[in-house]
Amino acid sequence: MNKIGLIIQREYLTRVRKKSFIVMTILGPILMAALMIVPVWMAMNDEDEANILVIDDSFLFTERMTDTENIHFFFPEVGLDSAKSQMVASDDFDAVLYIHKNIMSSPSGIQLIYDKQPGISVIRYIENTIENDIEKFKLAKSGIDQATIESAKTNIRLVTTKLDEVGAESKSNTELSMIVGMFSGILIYMFIFLYGVQVMRGVIEEKTSRIIEVIISSVKPFELMMGKIVGIALVGLTQFLLWIALSTMFVSGGKALIQDHFAKDAPTSIEQAVNSTEQLVPEGEEAVSAELNQEAIDEVFASMQQIDFPIILFSFLFYFLGGYLIYSALFAAVGSAVDNEADSQQFMLPITAPIIFSFVMAQVVINNPESPMSFWLSIIPFTSPIIMMVRIPFGVPYWELGLSMALLIIGFIGTTWLAGRIYRTGILMYGKKISYKELWKWLRYH
Repeated sequence: MNKIGLIIQREYLTRVRKKSFIVMTILGPILMAALMIVPVWMAMNDEDEANILVIDDSFLFTERMTDTENIHFFFPEVGLDSAKSQMVASDDFDAVLYIHKNIMSSPSGIQLIYDKQPGISVIRYIENTIENDIEKFKLAKSGIDQATIESAKTNIRLVTTKLDEVGAESKSNTELSMIVGMFSGILIYMFIFLYGVQVMRGVIEEKTSRIIEVIISSVKPFELMMGKIVGIALVGLTQFLLWIALSTMFVSGGKALIQDHFAKDAPTSIEQAVNSTEQLVPEGEEAVSAELNQEAIDEVFASMQQIDFPIILFSFLFYFLGGYLIYSALFAAVGSAVDNEADSQQFMLPITAPIIFSFVMAQVVINNPESPMSFWLSIIPFTSPIIMMVRIPFGVPYWELGLSMALLIIGFIGTTWLAGRIYRTGILMYGKKISYKELWKWLRYH
């Protein structure tokens, strides 16, 4: 055990001192924080300013195209060609909206002619405005009161509640559980591949440089393999924990900067939002809409409180380590059997197929986490690291979780034993093309 400890220490310290480890440890959280902060920042700063000349040959929309804070409509008493010339000659206008006279019978003929590309929000606003007005025109022509249509519209929001074994109720949110489960499964998938391949490359590097011959003279091949696997596992665990801490810090800092930057505009923005709401929402419906929105927000927070994040974090660490240990043992066996990374490709498919299959099936499991297929995939050691992490946010009985963990430990022990038999022979084998038949012989050596 002392020798294994020394190998673990060597593998750990050698890798955490590398510039690539330090750079990725810092760069990873920055990228993750950027993915969360930058879209918010851009959305808050993005203002699609547009001045649009409207040529309405149908004479139906002249008084109905209302301005917004950033979109302004102008109705010159000129033809289409004159409007286009005016737009090109002046920097004051961004586009010409042409509505032909047969708009009611052929609504697909509307044109937006521009010399400055309008934003997608501008296009959507124009489309929605014209669509709504045409619908109202057609309803009025058919003798149907618009108020009757509006009063018939109904919003349905299901409130999901979970019953446990003793009949206790707890609110749940399927969408939130899906997001947490899929995100956890993707991280497990990435980490197993990332660090498992590092084990294989490390074994190949030591074998091709002949350093392994010196090391084997002092330690047993199995001790060397275990030390390398556990050492890289600790490297991965260290990097993962640092990513969590740094990502939290960067996201919190970015959130504070955004709030400080826009704090001075908050009263104006709120007032504008209230005013726009009063204009667009009929009296009486505003209170109902606000009440529904508040209920939805309260439901999300209540659902988040029902998700057992300590269990999710513990399970993530366990399944990350368990899945990594199983697959890294197999990667180490492949690395010991070949002389270069190119030769390893023929042995990679049987190893990577289960984890790729797990990732593909996770998208099926997330739609029905209680199905028999979901249960068995979360129990089998080669698929459980990803599938069980997808299921846990939905609520998994403790006996299923315990059985899955126990089988994962047994699977790691069995896989490591098999990989060790290949490793002890292959690590000193040079210049020979290895086949599956040869690997089978090595497994049977005593």
